[in-house]
Amino acid sequence: MRNPNRPLSPHLTVYRMHQLTSLLSVVHRGTGVFITIAALLLVGWLMAMAAGAEAYATFNAIAGHWFGQLVLLGVTFSVAYHLCNGIRHLVWDTGRGFELSAVYRGGYIVVAVSILLTILVWVVAYAGRF
Repeated sequence: MRNPNRPLSPHLTVYRMHQLTSLLSVVHRGTGVFITIAALLLVGWLMAMAAGAEAYATFNAIAGHWFGQLVLLGVTFSVAYHLCNGIRHLVWDTGRGFELSAVYRGGYIVVAVSILLTILVWVVAYAGRF
């Protein structure tokens, strides 16, 4: 039976969002949700290709718009961050990296590598256009 006087576990008021660990946890969950929603864009792209040249051109025009590019940038960062943080979690599964200094160092590395991967993907993508 549920006790209404018992706090949630983990209790939400325990965490301060200015802690790097809390922030990275929330971002990891958010990027996972965003990637799932972005999978619909992939389906839309495939459907546009299957529908013919006109539908594909329309999709490309939308994706090429500044807002479409911003969404694609967000998708790129989300995939890079989720990948890097997933690798970090795999390291934790081995029982390593739980010291507070290692947790923070790993967090900063995840953010830095995610940004670098995002930049690399976009540089390569734009270099291939010319």
